[in-house]
Amino acid sequence: MKRFRRHGHDSQRDKLKQELFQFNKTVEHGFPHQPSALGYSPSLDLLAIGTRSGAIKLYGAPGVEFMGLHDENAAVTQVHFLPNELELVTLLDDNSLHMWTLRAHNSVSELLEVGRFTLTGPPGAPPSVTRVTSVLALSSGELLLGTEGGHVFVVEVPGFRELEERNISVEDIQKRIPEEYGPRRNLECVEALQENPRNPQQVLIGYGRGLMVLWDLQKKCAVQHFLGTQQLESVWWMEDGITIISSHSDGSYCHWSVSEEDVQSQPNKQETPYGSFPCKAISKILQLPTKQGPPYLIFSGGMPRASYGDRHCISVIHSKTHIALDFTSRIIDFFVIREGKPWSTFPGEPSALVVLVEEELVVVDLQSEGWPVIQTPYLVPLHCSAITCSHHVSSIPLKLWERVLATGELQNTHYSRKPWPINGGKNLAPDPPQRDLLLTGHEDGTVRFWDASGVCLYPMYKLSTAGVFHTDADPNDNMNQGAEGEWPPFRKVGCFDPYSDDPRLGVQKIHLCKYSGYLTVAGTAGQVLVMELNDEAAEQTVEATVVDLLQGQEGFRWKGQARLDVRHEPVTFPPGFQPFALVQCLPPAVVTAIALHSEWKLVAFGTSHGFGLYDYQQRTNIMVRCTLNPSDQLALEGPLSRVKSIKKSLRQSFRRIRRSRVSMRKHHGNNAAKLQEINARLDAENLQDMELAPVQRKIEARSSDDSFTGLVRTLYFADSFITHTHPYILFITPSLWAGTNGGAVFAYVIRLPPVERRMEDKVTAHPAKEIQLMHRAPVVGLAILDGRGAPLPEPLEVAHDLARSPDMLGSHHLLVVSEEQIKLFTLPKVSAKTKLKLTATDGSRVRRVGVASFGSSRVEDYSESGLVVLTNLGDLHVVSLPAIKMQVHYPCIRREDVSGIASCVFTKHGQGFYLISPSEFERFSLSARCLVEPRSLVESSNSKAPISTSNTNQTQQDGRLTEDSRSVWSCLTKRHDVSAKQVMEHALLNDESEYTRVL
Repeated sequence: MKRFRRHGHDSQRDKLKQELFQFNKTVEHGFPHQPSALGYSPSLDLLAIGTRSGAIKLYGAPGVEFMGLHDENAAVTQVHFLPNELELVTLLDDNSLHMWTLRAHNSVSELLEVGRFTLTGPPGAPPSVTRVTSVLALSSGELLLGTEGGHVFVVEVPGFRELEERNISVEDIQKRIPEEYGPRRNLECVEALQENPRNPQQVLIGYGRGLMVLWDLQKKCAVQHFLGTQQLESVWWMEDGITIISSHSDGSYCHWSVSEEDVQSQPNKQETPYGSFPCKAISKILQLPTKQGPPYLIFSGGMPRASYGDRHCISVIHSKTHIALDFTSRIIDFFVIREGKPWSTFPGEPSALVVLVEEELVVVDLQSEGWPVIQTPYLVPLHCSAITCSHHVSSIPLKLWERVLATGELQNTHYSRKPWPINGGKNLAPDPPQRDLLLTGHEDGTVRFWDASGVCLYPMYKLSTAGVFHTDADPNDNMNQGAEGEWPPFRKVGCFDPYSDDPRLGVQKIHLCKYSGYLTVAGTAGQVLVMELNDEAAEQTVEATVVDLLQGQEGFRWKGQARLDVRHEPVTFPPGFQPFALVQCLPPAVVTAIALHSEWKLVAFGTSHGFGLYDYQQRTNIMVRCTLNPSDQLALEGPLSRVKSIKKSLRQSFRRIRRSRVSMRKHHGNNAAKLQEINARLDAENLQDMELAPVQRKIEARSSDDSFTGLVRTLYFADSFITHTHPYILFITPSLWAGTNGGAVFAYVIRLPPVERRMEDKVTAHPAKEIQLMHRAPVVGLAILDGRGAPLPEPLEVAHDLARSPDMLGSHHLLVVSEEQIKLFTLPKVSAKTKLKLTATDGSRVRRVGVASFGSSRVEDYSESGLVVLTNLGDLHVVSLPAIKMQVHYPCIRREDVSGIASCVFTKHGQGFYLISPSEFERFSLSARCLVEPRSLVESSNSKAPISTSNTNQTQQDGRLTEDSRSVWSCLTKRHDVSAKQVMEHALLNDESEYTRVL
C-alpha cells in the first residue's frame, strides 16, 4: 500500500528529473589522437582529419565541427572531398571505402555515413590486385582507385558502382612500354593519380618503379609515357597543364613536359635540393604560381640522410627565400590554401601552408614577412607538455577575464596577425551564457588557461613556474632560430614539446580565486606557489617558507626526490600571474590537496605525510599536522622511488591471511548459530520497511596497516558552527577540514585577528574535531550545508553579489564523501544523521566528486543542488542535497580507462571534462539546461540553399542517388560484405524502378 500511495509523487518527481538531468557527450576538445590522414575542400573551405582509431573529424570556421566514427576498428589512410560537393570519401587500412555526407536536418548539418564499398577482383586473384593505394576524385564525379597490383579501377559515386568497361589494367599499360625501358617488369603499385587541370579527360598514373603514364579516359588509351628510373613518391601537375613534377626516394625531383611525343625518356630538369650526399625521400611536392614573381616550391623530406635523417621538415622556396620548417613530430600530410575562388582561372596567391603532424596542426602564413605561424582557434595540442591535473572555474568576472586575455596577447606577438584561413560553414550555436576557464597543469611546470565557454577550447594564457627554481634549462638557449648561414636553413615550428627539464616541476594541484585573482599552484616536489595577477612586469625574489610535516619525528628517513633549488637572486617575471610566496614541504613529496581562501589570505596544503596552514599575507606558517602512520613505509619512499620492499609486502599478506584464518576458527564454532539467528531477525525487520533500494554490499573495514593511510585527499575551508562556546548559543567560526586516505577527518578552528590588525597579529589554528570512519575508506570530498541544505558559497562570492548569503539560523551539516559511502553529520555535535552506500555488489568506488547546480529546462528560476559522483567503473551518479538520495546514474567512461577516470573534473553547472587520449578532452553534460555542443550548417558551393532532407522523393538531375536511395544503399552495404556490383544487382531486384533512373 505504501508504494501505491507514493505513486503520484514518484511520477511527478520523475517528470522533474527529466527537466533537470540529461546526459550527453557533447564535443571533443583538443587535437585528435594519432592522426593518420588529412583532407581539404577548397569549395567548402573545410578541413578533414582521419585517425588510426577510425574517427573522421571535420573543421571549418571556429565552432563548426563534425565528427564521425567508422564501425570498423581500422585506421583512416586517406580522405578525399568530392569536388564542389557536400560529400567525402575515406579509405581505411582494411581496404574499405566509405562515403560521408553533410546532410541538413532541422537547419543543422550532420555528418552521416551513406555507403561503403570494397573492391572485389576475379576469383583466385591475389589480394594485391584490389588493394587500394591511391584515390583520385575526378571533377566529373567519379573515383579512380589505384591498386597495389598496378590496376586502376573507375568507380561511380555515391553509388559505388564499378565501371568495369573503363577500368585500366596493368597489362594494358605494359603493352605500350617501350622496349628500351626494359622488359615487361613489375611496375609496382600505383603511387599517384593526378587529373590534368586543363583537360579533365586526361589522368596521370604514377607507378612505384618510376614510370608515369598519361591516360586518356575518353579514348581509353595511353597518350604519353614518362620513363622515370627512380622510385616514385609523388606527382604534381602544374596549372598550365604542360609541366609535371615528380619526387623520388633519393631526395630528388624532376620536371617533365606534356607533349605530343609518345615517350619522354629523360626529364627536362632534375634537382636534388640538399646536395649530392644520400638524402631521404621527398614524400610530397607541389609548385604554385604567383601573379607576379617566381612560384612557391614546397616539399616534405629530402634531408641529408646521415646528418639530418631524424628531422621532420617541409621546405618552402620562394624567390631568394629558402626555409626548412622543422617540426617536432612526424609529418602526416600538408596542403596550401589559396586566395580567391577555386574554380576561377587563377585560384589566387598562396596564402597559408597547413601542415598536419603527428602531435599538432601548424598553419604558416605565406604572405607575411618571415612566414610566421597563425595561432589555431581549435585543434590546439593540449599535450604540448603532458597534462598532470585540471581545474575548472565557472562564471569568471569580466574584469579578470579581460586581464587574463590581455596578458595572453602579450605572449602571442610572434604569431601572425592574419585571421584564421579556414572558414567553411556557419556556426549556429548560441553565445555562451557565461565565461568559463579550464586550467591545465603540465609536467614542465606550466599552467595553461583555456577559454572553455563554448565549443572551441581556445588558449588564452600560459604561466610557467620554472623561473622560480634552478633547472637544467639554459635561458639563453634559443631553439626557435637556426644559426646564421646554417645549411639546411632550419626553423623550428610548432609548440609540441613533451620533454621536461625536471620532472619535479610537474604541476599537481591548481586553485584559482576568480574574485581576488589569487592563484595557488602546487607541484611534484612539495612546492606550493601563491601568485597574484599583475599587469606589469616585476623583478622580485621569492623566498621559501620551509614546513616540516614530520615535525621532527625520529626514525623516519625520506628516500625520495630532493626538493627544488630556489633562486635567491631577483627574477624578472613577465606580466601575468607572478609568484610572491612559496611554501616548501618537507619531505618534498607530491602535494595531494590544496585549498585557498582569499578572504582570509590563507592556503592549506597536504601531502602523504600531513597537512599545513599558511598565511600568505604575513608569509608565515600557522600550523602543521602529521598524519603519517608509523607502519606506512611507502609514504617515505616518494613518487620517484622505484624501491619497494617485496619482503614487507609478502609479510603483510601472510599476516592478513593468518589473521583471517584464526578469526574464522575462533568464532565459527561458538557463534555460527547465534550469528544466523541475528541475521535472520535483521533481514525480517528490513523487509518490512524496504523501499526498492539498489543491491548494496557490506562495507568492509580496512586495516590501518594499509599503505598511504595518512595521505591527505581533500582540504576544505568553511565558516560554520564548529564548537560550543555557550550552552545555548552557537557562534560562526572559521575552520579548516582535512580528509585522509585512512578515513580520518580533522577539523581545526581558525582564529583571525581583526581586519585593522591583520598584518600585526598572528592567525592561530587549534584542533576542534576528529572523525574516524569505521570502514576507513579514503575521504574524497568534504562540504558543509547551511540551514537550507545548500552548500556554503565560495569565498568572496556573497560579497560580490553572485550568491545569496548562507542560512545561519538553521542547523548546519557536514557532508563526508568517502570511496564507499556518503555520510551526513550534524554540526557542531558531529553526530551521524544519514548515509548512502554507493558501493554495490560490483565493488565500485568513488573516484571524483563535485557539487553542482542543476537548473530546470522548463522553469527559468528553478534549480537544485546535487552531488555529482564518478566511480571507478566510469559511472556518473547525481545525489540530491540535503536528502542524500540517488537521483540518476549514467555510464560515461569505460572502466578500463583508468587515466580518463582519474582526469575527470566537474563544473559548477553540471558539466564535466575527462581525457579520452593524452591530447583530447571529452566534454559531457548532466544538465538538461546547460549544454555546450556544436551546431553548424554547411551549404553546397553549387547553390545558396542547403541540401535538405525534404526533397527525398526526387532524384537529383546529375545522376546521384536520392536520400532514400542512400539509406537503402547504406543498409545493404552494412549488412553484406559484397562488391558494389552485387549490391547494385540486389537493389535492382528489390526496387527496379527506383534504381533504373539512377543507372
